[in-house]
Amino acid sequence: MLRTTPFHSRTAPLCEAQNWRRWAGYVTAGSYELTHDREYHAIRSSAALFDVSPLFKYEIRGRDAVRFLDRVVTRDVSKCVPGQVLYTPWCDEAGKVMDDGTLSRLEDDTFRLTAAEPNLRWLLDNAPGMDVEIADVSDSLAALSLQGPNARSILGSASDGAVDGLGFFRLTTARVKDVSVTVTRTGYTGDLGYEIWVDASDAPRLWDVLMDAGGPYGITPAGILALDVARIEAGLILIDVDYVPAHRAIIEDRKSSPFELGLGWTVKLDKGAFVGRSALVEEKRRGPEWELRGLEVSWESLEEVYTEVGLPPQLPSVAWRTSVPVYSQGKQVGYATSGCWSPILKKYIALAHLHASHSRPGTDVHMEVTVEHQRRRAKARVVETPFFNPERKRAAK
Repeated sequence: MLRTTPFHSRTAPLCEAQNWRRWAGYVTAGSYELTHDREYHAIRSSAALFDVSPLFKYEIRGRDAVRFLDRVVTRDVSKCVPGQVLYTPWCDEAGKVMDDGTLSRLEDDTFRLTAAEPNLRWLLDNAPGMDVEIADVSDSLAALSLQGPNARSILGSASDGAVDGLGFFRLTTARVKDVSVTVTRTGYTGDLGYEIWVDASDAPRLWDVLMDAGGPYGITPAGILALDVARIEAGLILIDVDYVPAHRAIIEDRKSSPFELGLGWTVKLDKGAFVGRSALVEEKRRGPEWELRGLEVSWESLEEVYTEVGLPPQLPSVAWRTSVPVYSQGKQVGYATSGCWSPILKKYIALAHLHASHSRPGTDVHMEVTVEHQRRRAKARVVETPFFNPERKRAAK
């Protein structure tokens, strides 16, 4: 049976479209209005409020918490100080990514790990011999994501300025009016933003306070359709879309390493032993076979393939999540996994897995498009991600 989040009493009356989607066993709003357009533009021009409670959340504490986490994730946890947040993937023994999320150091020996899928059993399997406690706090901890250029002003107003100086990927505790919360300067939009973590019993009150404080700043409840466009613009990967979790891949070719997903910067091979290290050392030596890159599809080429059948270009109104072949000189050299029309960039963009020999930025390729039930190919160019990376995302003020 699908569940509702602790914010459902507030989000349900606002969801005029009744456009509900499944997320980790919960129902969440796809869009509150009939289309997600206004919600998307709130992310980039004012502020959008997302219910991200379906994330899996694990509290890890104890004398060996750092040693345990250094065993299971690719980042160097020993260098993470209290009040800091790390983005990290974690791998199987073959160095293939199982999941990815954020790791927050709440206190010296206390951390919170977020994940897209259930990971408790795997974490416990790696804990024997360690003085560490691992608890699934997914149900007791609710979360909101406040994203957009006005996010700092809204949250600062609601918390008497408690987060005004909060740095990128840092955390703090605060009181939002009369509600105790933990705030991390993180998000999934590639914009200025915060994620606010609260006891599930206080969730409705937190929603009310933020909506009230955000009224003068144009705060807008937003669903996962708008979020999907924003995260593609930000070049952020999505599990089960841009990569298959290694423990659920039926064949080896469906698995991806951090190097193949553009996450090589998260792999700290010099920190000592961790799950997957040996395989990743070898891959680092020889180089990855695949690389995740961005594609910018030529508008002129799209016009050409549609003009052939007497139509103007007809692009999807929502982000797509499917495998789309990518070619070079008539040979398939990769596949796109998600894409969209970017309203802010005015470009048709996609994330794609490409053979390393065709992954260099500036390389010309073709991406398959379907025009009137016929498979055609439009010109595209390989680019670095993120596509959209505003200064305000990291700015101190």
